[in-house]
This record gives sequence, structure tokens and C-alpha cells, in this order.
Amino acid sequence: MDAQELQILKNRYDIIGNDPALNRALETAVAIAPTDLTVLIEGESGTGKENIPKIIHQYSRRKNGKYLAVNCGAIPEGTINAELFGHEKGAFTGAVGERKGYFEEANGGTLFLDEIGELPKETQAMLLRVLQNGEYMKVGSSKVEKTDVRVICATNVNLQYAVATGKFRQDLYYRINSIEIKMPPLRERKSDIYLLFRKFSSDFAQKFGCCRVTLDLEAISRLSAYRWPGNIRQLKNVAETITAIESKPMRGSDDRVELGADVLSRYLPDEQDSLLPATPAAPAGASAPFGDADKQMIIKALLDLKQEVDTLKRTVSSLEGGTAVPEPHHGYIAPPPVADEPEEQMPSFEEAEPQEISMRQMGDDLIERALARHGGKVKPAAKELGISERTIYRKLAEKKKKQ
Repeated sequence: MDAQELQILKNRYDIIGNDPALNRALETAVAIAPTDLTVLIEGESGTGKENIPKIIHQYSRRKNGKYLAVNCGAIPEGTINAELFGHEKGAFTGAVGERKGYFEEANGGTLFLDEIGELPKETQAMLLRVLQNGEYMKVGSSKVEKTDVRVICATNVNLQYAVATGKFRQDLYYRINSIEIKMPPLRERKSDIYLLFRKFSSDFAQKFGCCRVTLDLEAISRLSAYRWPGNIRQLKNVAETITAIESKPMRGSDDRVELGADVLSRYLPDEQDSLLPATPAAPAGASAPFGDADKQMIIKALLDLKQEVDTLKRTVSSLEGGTAVPEPHHGYIAPPPVADEPEEQMPSFEEAEPQEISMRQMGDDLIERALARHGGKVKPAAKELGISERTIYRKLAEKKKKQ
């Protein structure tokens, strides 16, 4: 694929950038499109993974067939089998009639399964079967159905870690990973960051009749140095916010406003790299459950708790004449051992033990607050927290059982 063909492809799908890793991903998509190999697209949230399956479909022999995109993380666990494979009348409460699933609807075409790592284990087994021999059964039916679908999967979590922890089937992982395409995070595409900023600012300015925003050299340097944990989606929000606030109505030939680094800095969130993982591939952040501010709060609380417990253990060990507890690895420096005191003044372990902080409870509280802010609507609450809608439905079901 030469440079001209690659640029035509980018223009067609509104893709901005010249990063080698991005170009390699696009070229791979075009190269494997004529085959029927299953494709796994990996990349952080907001990197533009949704463009790859569209390209594969359009350059494949199935381009005249249907293209369906399904967000597996947005479908409640109790209904996802019926959504994917269909159901018979009376298969479950509310099944008033027979319904086709996505695999039947997309027969002869392409089915894009986003957030594949969110699938329940039962659904994973059903997906494995349909990928191996094109067979499936509708919910509530014993009749084997056949389908001919090209499946493309995407994930923003580390599936290898999910396999190691038993959350994802190993055989399914190897089945969907025939071809792997990795979308690079924005922080690794530094030369593309300002190109994208200008594009987003220009589109916003044109839409609302104001001047586009440009940056001076120092501001461009600061923009490129930022890590962009939300990737292209976050950059787009920042560019549009800056344009809306800092721009002005167009007057004659004056069609742009240049900003410096001091103004730009007001719109870039503070970073604390020491607390948050760089990518969602890290085990601790594999599912990206909360927003940055909430994750900072949770992690800090857990670190503080661990420091207090470590200190308490060393204190008790010293008072009882036991072996000192090793220093923790997070950089906390323990105080010197407590000197001998009269027996009546010695604190008991039960009295000194700090109150347990539950990360699960913190997560439940965050979900409740998000639902309250959005009037109980699950979809906007899930979008705000950066989690799947099914996760919220599961939390609500667990809470209902406890009541």
C-alpha cells in the first residue's frame, strides 16, 4: 500500500496522523481484509479501534453484506446470550416472541464485538462454538442453527492477564487472536497530537462560526508532552472546550486565535503518574472501572491503609519481642520501635487496628453518586465512570439481593 493509497484511506475514514504504528495498523487491516481470519484489535479506550473493523469489512468480499457493531460491555449479563444468538418465544420472562440474534442478522457479513473481555464465561463457550464451526442454538431452543459471519473483536484490557486469572477462556483467546492489530496510544504518537488538536478545533469552529484555535511553539510542546490517558477522545474534548471558551466570533480574515502554554495548561488535568498505571493492560487497571479522580482517591486510601497496617504490625512485633516486619516496598519509612512501657499502657492489637476500608464499598458509593447525578439513568452514569452498563446492572442486582 503506497503513501497515496494510505492517505486516501485516512481521508475516507477521517483518520488523522502519520505515526508509523498507526500506518502499520491500517495497512494490516487492508492486507488481511480479503481473508476470513478472526481479528483481535487491542488498544486503550479512545484510540480509534472502531475504525479498523469498518476498514476490514469494506475491503473484504463481504462488503455488500451487513456490518453490525456490538458493545458487549453495554449488554446486561442476563440477556447477552439472547442478544447475540437470538431466543425462542417463552424462553424467559418477557420473551413474547421469537427474536433473531446478531449472528443471524449478520449472516454473510461482518460482526464487530467490542469489549470482548466483558463476556460472561457461558457466553464465551457459545462464542467459541460458533467461531469453530459456525453453529449456535437460540436461547430456549434445541435446534442447531448455522451462520457464516466474519468476526472481529476488540478489547481495551489485557486478555492474557484475564486468561491467567480465569476470567477469559484460553481456547477462545487463541481462537480470536488469529490476527492481532494494535492501536497505539496517543502518548506514543507525539507528532500527531497537534495535527489532531487543529483538526478538532477547526471542525468545532466551523460548526459554530467562531475562530479556530492555534498554539504557539511552547504550547505545542506542552500539548505533546501530556500523557493523554483518555487518548483521542480526551484530546477532542479538550480541543473543543478550549475553542468554545477561548475563541471569538470570526471577523473578516481574522479566523484564528493563537494561545500560549499558560492558557493551555489551564485545560490540561493534573497528572500523578506514580499512582495510576500507564495503560489499561496493567492488571490493577485492567477494567478501568472509575474516572481518574476516583481512582486516585481509592488508591491513595489503600496505600494509606497499608502504611498504617505495616506500622502497627512492626509496633506489635517490637512490643512482643518478635521478628521485625520487613519494610514495605512503596517507599514508606517506618518509625523506630516503641520503647518498653508499663504493661497497663501497652495497646492491644484489637484496639489499635485501623478501620477496614473496602474498595468494593468505595466503588458502590461512586456508582450510586453517578446514578444520582444522572437521575438514575445507567447509560450516562456508566459513560461518566468509564465502566460498562452491565457492571452497574450487576451492582444494582447485588444490592437488591442484600436488601
